[in-house]
Amino acid sequence: MKEANILVVDDNKNVLSALEILLQLEYRSVKTIRTPHELTSFAGLKGVDIILLDMNFSAGVNSGNEGLFWLKEVKKRAPQISVIMMTAYGTIELAVKALKEGAEDFILKPWKNEKLLNTVKSAWLIKKSKNEIDSLNKKQNNLKQEINLHKNIIIGKSPALNEVLKLTRKVAKTDVNVLITGENGTGKELIARELHRMSLRSQEVFINVDMGSISENLFESELFGHVKGAFTDAKVDRAGKFETADGGSLFLDEIGNLSLPMQAKLLSAIQNRSIVRVGANKIIPVDIRLISATNSDLQGMVQDGKFREDLLYRLNTIQIKVPPLREREGDIEILADFFLQNFSRKYGKHGLRMAPNVIEKLRGHTWPGNIRELRHTIERAVILSEGDILHTGDFLMQSTTQPKEKDLFSLSLEEMELVMIQQALERYDGNFTAAAEQLGVSRQTLYNKVHKMKKNG
Repeated sequence: MKEANILVVDDNKNVLSALEILLQLEYRSVKTIRTPHELTSFAGLKGVDIILLDMNFSAGVNSGNEGLFWLKEVKKRAPQISVIMMTAYGTIELAVKALKEGAEDFILKPWKNEKLLNTVKSAWLIKKSKNEIDSLNKKQNNLKQEINLHKNIIIGKSPALNEVLKLTRKVAKTDVNVLITGENGTGKELIARELHRMSLRSQEVFINVDMGSISENLFESELFGHVKGAFTDAKVDRAGKFETADGGSLFLDEIGNLSLPMQAKLLSAIQNRSIVRVGANKIIPVDIRLISATNSDLQGMVQDGKFREDLLYRLNTIQIKVPPLREREGDIEILADFFLQNFSRKYGKHGLRMAPNVIEKLRGHTWPGNIRELRHTIERAVILSEGDILHTGDFLMQSTTQPKEKDLFSLSLEEMELVMIQQALERYDGNFTAAAEQLGVSRQTLYNKVHKMKKNG
């Protein structure tokens, strides 16, 4: 039975009965209505695949104009529907006119069952092909957007970074599983993309999955896909990330956030190099290059019973450790200049430059948030800048030595306010709206306070 929804519109009850009996043996759903006026209120119109529409509904009228009118109405409301026109008073001119108005085909009454079934089948196959082409085009556009969104390049010349890139080049041409480790904000995803870019799979897709954002009840559906009806919201068949990445690279970020049950399911897919969609029994082989990343101590988690040792061995054929920014000597200045140029263009503040003592201040910070923290720090400075030169007071950075609770009473109210603002901005990666909401003030108030602090050094 073909997965199509058919609607027949005809004022002749015998015609409706005959077509319903004939078509319901071939198609999933066949519904009938006796007047085209019901089309305007038909609840499931957008879910209909093919409409068989009579061309004459008024007694004594054989021009076909009624059918052409309702053809146009259908196309206005649901242009994706394939419409096949039916009439007992057909002419070549009328058929041509119907096709010009968007009809898929034309059937003369009385029909021959075999011919009618072939006409409907042909319309269904054409519609399926169009749907597949639209789906492929949408996927291609999404992938292009994803690629353009992540046209990031790895910036830096430090020995520590060069060692990482050297190892990356060595393993890129192989298909071994790679585990990328490092602190938050060090650029683990960039290394993963560099691995893919230099691999033999570079012309295929790179699929990025944030494992920390996937809830346990949706884990299998997200990674392995599902079939229609597998659960309440499963309206259509859906491929998972493993299937989508077939032939390319699959990057599992924040792998240390998985629960033990989720780890077991992931291990099975990696070992068998195949998946089964939720609600199905069919085994689907997958050919992927697996790259994982974490800021957690997985070996320590294994010892604590929080991470499967056999899964760690599968993920960790090669480990690439990305150094923190504080260990990348000389890269802070290069990155700061790179971000300054980017954000100056983005916010239309051309000609901005940093005062000589700014770099000294940036070098003296330990950057617990690494490159991500540096990027947000530069962006904030550019947004709030008022002149052509950025001074040290324009860079609001989180103190690396936060006051202990017992020391808070030694701070002035203004100093305590500064600490709270710094912590809120750091927590929300420089997002003034989110930080202001946490602090219980308006965004403009927070902006004014930060501006005042900058002016006071």
